[in-house]
Amino acid sequence: MIPTPVTLGIDPGTARLGYGVIRGVDPAESLEFGIVETKSGAEMPSRLLQLHDEILSIIRDYRPSVMVIERLFFARNVTNAISVGQARGVAMLTAAEAGLTVVEYTPAEVKQAVAGFGNADKEQVQQMVKVILGLSEPPQPDDAADALAVALCHVQHSGFLETVQRGSQ
Repeated sequence: MIPTPVTLGIDPGTARLGYGVIRGVDPAESLEFGIVETKSGAEMPSRLLQLHDEILSIIRDYRPSVMVIERLFFARNVTNAISVGQARGVAMLTAAEAGLTVVEYTPAEVKQAVAGFGNADKEQVQQMVKVILGLSEPPQPDDAADALAVALCHVQHSGFLETVQRGSQ
């Protein structure tokens, strides 16, 4: 029997990093979601270490086979982009250190996969994540909902690719 895949989704940030752990493909179920919050007054190395330690703890608890992370896309705020880039780097390094495959999707790809519209707003994404995962309430905060959406995007894409590959054999 093939084990049911576990996917870890990450919405990167140094102040608040969203995470979502799902199991399965169709249907997928939410195992856990939330945020890792760091103290704004703390030095950046301490904040990044906290992100590393908490992501590693989630990986150890749930043993995902893949970590999916939102690809960085910022047009305006350079300082925010650098900070998010640092959080992405820590998350990707932690996943690589644990032997996980790391996959990236753009925000538009995630919104398209989950809400059917690449320009969906945060509320639409939260509502669709709620429906897809059969949750009683939309996941809060939106960083956690985004992390679940990233994970769902991947399982939808990987399920589609698997179907295409089977059909071409």
